[in-house]
This record gives sequence, C-alpha cells and structure tokens, in this order.
Amino acid sequence: MPERLYADDVIALKNRIHEKVLEKLNLREIASKETQDHEMLAKMEEALDRVLRDVRHEIPQDLSPELLRSAMLDELVAYGPITPMLKDPTVTEIMVNGAGCIFVEQGKLKQTRARFYDDKHLMAIIRRIVEPLGRRVDESSPRVDARLPDGSRVNAIIPPIALDGPSLTIRKFPERKLTVEDLVGYGSLTSAMGQFLQEAVRAKQNIVVSGGTGSGKTTLLNVLSQFIPEDERIVTIEDSAELRLTHRNLVRLEARPPNIEGKGRVTIQDLVINALRMRPDRIVVGECRGAEALDMLQAMNTGHDGSLTTVHANTPRDSIGRMETMVMMAGYDLPSRAIRDQISAAVHLIVQQTRFVDHSRRIEKISELTGREGDVILMQDIFVFEQSGFDARGKVVERFKATGNKPRFIDELRQKGDLQLDMSVFKADT
Repeated sequence: MPERLYADDVIALKNRIHEKVLEKLNLREIASKETQDHEMLAKMEEALDRVLRDVRHEIPQDLSPELLRSAMLDELVAYGPITPMLKDPTVTEIMVNGAGCIFVEQGKLKQTRARFYDDKHLMAIIRRIVEPLGRRVDESSPRVDARLPDGSRVNAIIPPIALDGPSLTIRKFPERKLTVEDLVGYGSLTSAMGQFLQEAVRAKQNIVVSGGTGSGKTTLLNVLSQFIPEDERIVTIEDSAELRLTHRNLVRLEARPPNIEGKGRVTIQDLVINALRMRPDRIVVGECRGAEALDMLQAMNTGHDGSLTTVHANTPRDSIGRMETMVMMAGYDLPSRAIRDQISAAVHLIVQQTRFVDHSRRIEKISELTGREGDVILMQDIFVFEQSGFDARGKVVERFKATGNKPRFIDELRQKGDLQLDMSVFKADT
C-alpha cells in the first residue's frame, strides 16, 4: 500500500493537496520555524483536513485516506517522502539523487519507489533541515553539511554544482547510544580488545581512530568517549555535531560556515585553539581533516593527554602520512622530521576501523607508536584482525588476534600499582 503513494496519479493529487493547504494558510512554503510552532501545526492539520474533505472524491479507491493524510503531514511538517525511512531503524543511510531517485542502505543498497514531487519540493525539505541550524543553501552557497535533531549526518548539494538536481545524503545514527558490549556482539571487536581500549582511555592515551568513509569511526569514537571518567572536563569539537556524550562537565563546540556576506566563519582550527583556554581534561575532535591537525598535536604534546580524534586513512601507517600532510596544510614551513617528531610524541595509539565487503565494520588493527628511527615512525601492533575467507552466506570469516606485544603505558601503570587490566588479554594467539 505505501508504494501506491508514489504512483503518478497519487503524486499529482498530493501535489495539488499540498498547494491547496499552502493557499489556505497564505504561505508559499512551510518554513522550518513554522513546523515547530504548536499553534501553526494545529492550523496546518485543520487546513489539511478541510482540503482532504474537498478532494475526497478524487482519492483512488485502493488508497487508504488515513495513509494519504499521514503522508501529507510528512510533506507539510516533517521531511516528506524520506520521513518513513528516517523512522525505520533498519535503514542506515538515505541517498536522494534528485527528486525522482531515492536509494537506501538497509543491509545492502537498494532503490525505493519513493520520490519527491519535483526539485522545488526537494529544495524545500533541504531548507527545512538546514535552516534551524543557521545554515543556508542557495546558488551562492550550493553545498552544506548539517545534522538532524537525532544527530544524523546530512549533506546537501544543489545546482549549479549538482548537474542532475539537488542531492541529499543522510547517514543515520542509532537512536540508542551503542556501548562496547554492543560492538562485541556485532563482532566489531573482542571483549579483550574492549577492555584494553577502556584501560587506554582511562590511562589518558592519545588515540586516533583511522578508517575510510562509512567504516564506523564516529561510532567507535562515541564508544571510546564513554570510557572517560565522569569527573573530567571534556570539550568536543566538530564540523557538524554528531558525538553523543552524557558527561555533565561537557562543552560541545561546532564549526560555523561564513554567512551570506562571507563573514563569521569559525573553523575547527579556531575551536581547537579556543578549547585550550577552557581548561579541558580531554579534547575530542570529531574529525581532523585540515590545518587543525597541528594544533591538535601540540595540545596532545602540552599536557592535554587522553585526547581523541579520527582521520580518514586506510591503514595505521597511512594515517601517519595523512596527519603529516594535514600539518603541512597549516602553512608553516616545518621540515618533515619536525612534523614526525610531533606525531610520534603526541599520538600513542591508532585504532584502524574497516568496512568489509559484507558491509560489516570491524577494528582491523590496534597499533602503538613506539618512537622514531631516522625518518620512520616506529609502530607495533597490539591486536590484529585476520580474514580467512567467506562463509556460505558471503560473510567474512575472521578471527581477532593478540600479537603478544604490550604497550609501554601498561608497564608504567603496573609500576605505579594503577593497572586495572588483566594481562591475559595480551597473550598471543596461536
């Protein structure tokens, strides 16, 4: 029955109903602020019910009036045809490639029957998403990053950059905050690896979560953040707020793009510099992707131990090269040797998160930076993931292994009598 909503005749009917409701309310389109006004919502519902009574003879016999009314409310006050997808917990990503083409990731990628009336309708929904956040999208600023109230990540890009009409991509996050036990249950890591990471966060190790797009870096960063003791002050810094921490002594900072006059931009780098003046025990940067990497490394090297961030890279070794490149983007004429000194002194652990061909997400390696020899930063693996093939269902067959290597901070904790980790987690697997 929901597929019936997207037949040509019903799309045309919905569009007419939409226009009639706007006409009764004397509006060109419904803005985001009006969808949050209870009095306005009541007026919308009243106007919608009047219009539905007027057009009841046009409603197809095989279409439930209640279903049509619910769909029209989604168009008027929610996010249009993608609203049911946003409510569906099995949908992890929504991709709108123009008004008439919507894909979802639901275990695997598939196209839906859902569609917008036209590009104008899709643009109205995009504006409804971004305007409450003080963001804008128009010809002079044709791309925008934003988030939904539940933290889901939104990217929109429109003509003239998008050649086939507005494009909207939404990466959803679970309604319930995931725990390390959930990740163990999903096979993303083992209980021993979870215990080790918890001890590393408690011991104020500076940790970089490395991985490709969609590999689960932000999810893992959220889980690691839960291990930070409640009595510590945390400052989080993000392009678009996605981290979901529950600590009481928490300050959340979000970057801001320039306004319509090209002024007022606040970058991640600005926020990292400002965070150093806020007496943080921990700095958590949602993603390092530019010049802020240098300020982040300097913070890690000047008493802000226990900081966490993510970078885009496919291996722990690649992530070091990526950080070096980002430091160069800061515009300082620093030799490579000096940059590598900064990285080797600042970063303690790199956790490599990988998305496999069966769509599973796992920690592939946990590696420790152990120093530098000449121009090479030395590393040792603590835990590794070994893939041995695929089962009959196409799922990756794997095992996680401890290498037998013990990080330096473990010996330091043991000497101080502060180790809270069973040493058996490091026993090498054969």
